[in-house]
Amino acid sequence: MDIAQLQAYGYFGLVVFLVIALYGYIYHLYSAKKDVNGIDYEEYSNMALHDDVDDTPVLSSSKTEEK
Repeated sequence: MDIAQLQAYGYFGLVVFLVIALYGYIYHLYSAKKDVNGIDYEEYSNMALHDDVDDTPVLSSSKTEEK
């Protein structure tokens, strides 16, 4: 086994490891969308897309509303 074949096996192993790590990270992001306080920050990602005056706000700013 020469060095080129060893490098090819190492490269293939690294690619497989990185693909598994990527899919694991994506699964972690979608399974744990909310943080400790129960806030889903994915709603805030639409703020840049829906920023017209007529759009509905992400959170209501009513002072009478209690959690």
